[in-house]
Amino acid sequence: MDYIERIKPYHLDVLREIGNIGAGNAATALSTLLNKSIDMKVPSVRVVSFQEIADLVGGEDNVVAAIFLRLEGDAPGSMFLLIPVAEAEQLIQRLIGNSTFQLSEPPFEELGLSALQELGNILAGSYLSALSDFTKLNLQPSVPAISIDLAGAILSFGLIELSQVSDYAIVIDTEVQEMDNEFSQSSGHFFLLPDPNAFEKIFKSLGVEMDE
Repeated sequence: MDYIERIKPYHLDVLREIGNIGAGNAATALSTLLNKSIDMKVPSVRVVSFQEIADLVGGEDNVVAAIFLRLEGDAPGSMFLLIPVAEAEQLIQRLIGNSTFQLSEPPFEELGLSALQELGNILAGSYLSALSDFTKLNLQPSVPAISIDLAGAILSFGLIELSQVSDYAIVIDTEVQEMDNEFSQSSGHFFLLPDPNAFEKIFKSLGVEMDE
């Protein structure tokens, strides 16, 4: 049986709790970076098919900001962070203090893209740090790659190799909000795609056996 078919709700609950710890660490880092009080949480963790991923970000024809990282170490895999382009613009505008920054038409300002890359570093690093602390596994993210494109194009390029070994991804929903601004909420989706055997290795390290 494929490992992904053995995932139970309590496995996802463990990932969600770890995600919330990572989100708390990321919120602290973002608060320092933005000099604003930031709240971040992981409301849910789900398993979806590759076909469903595009639907979560508005469909294949929706333009998204994407950050891709390769996970290296004891449990290798890949990670995507997909953010609707309008919300990515708002996040970057706050990061660089420039309300005119846009992602609707290239060329894009390098400072803004660097800020988006740093955001990916903070979010992925915080989540992986929490996961490493719990599992005692060595998990290291690569330097993030950034793309602004149609969701369908990004996913087709990024997932084509992974689709050879699995048809599913673990989705870690992420919400970011400024505490003093009720209209500032942004949401994104982390897609965690462990290599074969990596997911089982993670949960064995947590003391959770996968059912046969």
